[in-house]
Amino acid sequence: MTEHTAARAATTVPGGPPPVTVPREAWRALIVLLAGMFIALLDTTIVNVALPTIRTSLDASEATLSWIISGYALAFGLALIPAGRVGDRIGHKWVFFTGIALFTIASAACGLAQSDTQLVVFRVVQGLAGGIFVPAVTAFIQLLFPGRARGKAFAVMGAVIGVSSALGPIVGGLIIQAFGETSGWRLVFGVNLPIGVATLVAAALLLPKRSSDQPVVRAGIDWLGLVLLTVGLVAVLVPLIEGQDKGWPTWTYVTLAAGVVVLVLFALWEVAYTRRGASPLVPPHLFSHASFTGGVVLALVYFAAFTSIFFTLSILWQSGLGHTALESGVVSIPFAIGSIIASSQSNQLAQRLGRTVLVVGTALVTVGLVWVWLLLRSADPATLTHWDLLLPLFIAGLGNGAFIAPNAQFIIATVDRSEAGAASGVVSTVQRVGSAVGIAIIGSVFFGSLVITGPDTVATGFTSAAGDAMGVSAAFSVVALLLVFVLPKRTGGPAAPTPRRAAPETEVAQTTA
Repeated sequence: MTEHTAARAATTVPGGPPPVTVPREAWRALIVLLAGMFIALLDTTIVNVALPTIRTSLDASEATLSWIISGYALAFGLALIPAGRVGDRIGHKWVFFTGIALFTIASAACGLAQSDTQLVVFRVVQGLAGGIFVPAVTAFIQLLFPGRARGKAFAVMGAVIGVSSALGPIVGGLIIQAFGETSGWRLVFGVNLPIGVATLVAAALLLPKRSSDQPVVRAGIDWLGLVLLTVGLVAVLVPLIEGQDKGWPTWTYVTLAAGVVVLVLFALWEVAYTRRGASPLVPPHLFSHASFTGGVVLALVYFAAFTSIFFTLSILWQSGLGHTALESGVVSIPFAIGSIIASSQSNQLAQRLGRTVLVVGTALVTVGLVWVWLLLRSADPATLTHWDLLLPLFIAGLGNGAFIAPNAQFIIATVDRSEAGAASGVVSTVQRVGSAVGIAIIGSVFFGSLVITGPDTVATGFTSAAGDAMGVSAAFSVVALLLVFVLPKRTGGPAAPTPRRAAPETEVAQTTA
């Protein structure tokens, strides 16, 4: 079969529209793009098993462990919309190249960090870089693959997302097991270096420049809105993460209140900016749809619920129960497998069942997390093993996979089709913000309830604290389950959002983040 015939056959559907030719160069470009996606998502899950060894190696504070995850997620989310719009204006090739280069450099810096402060700063830069290049992945798929071939390309991307997320904890555990705690956590970040360098070279050679039919977007970037949103969110996160470690001094309450005030100012600015006829970071009119507002809250709460699961379990398994990083990675396998299985079928189920697939998904997550919570509250730490968590985490993983892929489509379906692109960008950003807020709250609860009175109480103290933290995650999942009912029962077909302004919602990136 010739190359041209193969490309046509790949997009031919009996009885459907005429076949569309997809050049071989497009598939080569997709490999490059997905290599970047792979390291971005691998890095969200691989770090969890390294947290206890980072704490020991750098004498890191409890708050630092939260910042390592929250800082990455927050910077990632805040970069998505501006990076997508810059790519729309100047072309996505060099935005992708710049993001990958910065991500690779930041990864090396993380591995060489000599203090916990340095590590947090470099992780924030790493998250910022991820937020820069990830929108280009979906943008290129939209531009390079027409019709049904685009669906196949997104399906391949979804598979890469699932595999990279599942591999993260195991790869991290194997590296630390092989090279020891001191060097192992540094090499966890070093995994990105060869992949990053190879991706840079391939991107320069294989990614196309702006095509003649790609529209040039002239809309400016709402820089003041971005600054206000960043300052407001950081001001809220700082006391949530640092408050427990510092004993909740007065400044934490003042900073939290100031953050809320800045976020209100951000909302007022977005309204004023829109009235000027400019393109705001977060279009205020989207929130005139009550269902969209509820869906955004759903995204925030759901991602706060499940991104914190393995933050809690990794610290418990290693610092509390004395297991190795590899054994900690094994704990996450049932959740990852469940997520991959369910996500592979979620779109078909969504077409058949409508909103019910989201209800079932959040219900399964809730059952799984409540089960884990009850187990941690009642189990004897001396006899607790990963086998005890296998079934509840597998159930939660199935629910997560059923929810993750289709949920954005249902949220975006609450607004007009002409608003789908802007809505998609908002939802993607809120997901990352939810991850950051969730880790901040869960970390505060975990370490705030941790009581150790002697060597004999370490396991009991960590298990009890993990139970409290998992209880909060379970409570978040219950709220998410209730919020699902604000979404429409059916999407009425894809809303065709403009993906180049948003991160991919199938970002099972955070399935085990």
